[in-house]
Amino acid sequence: MTYVIAEPCVDLLDKACIEECPVDCIYEGERMLYIHPDECVDCGACEPVCPVEAIFYEDDLPKDWADYAKANVDFFDDLGSPGGASKVGKTDHDPEFIKSLPKQEHDEH
Repeated sequence: MTYVIAEPCVDLLDKACIEECPVDCIYEGERMLYIHPDECVDCGACEPVCPVEAIFYEDDLPKDWADYAKANVDFFDDLGSPGGASKVGKTDHDPEFIKSLPKQEHDEH
């Protein structure tokens, strides 16, 4: 695993990270974005552009959000490794953990 997207992204889906990713490894689910652990090259370009600080290097992921590391892996169980998020587009198969979260409210910028 490399970088992980956590709770602040749920129901926000800002997508600034997608534009910044040089290897197209950030995929869009129904409720949040996910980083493909095998496609990410650890460049870190996504982390500073996230407006809600939802992206963490796995070793720096807050303990309260540890389940998000598993959710980022689980998202790709059915999807596999398509070799680029732009080929796939938005999907609606968030992992059960994410689907079961209450709706997140975000302040408008």
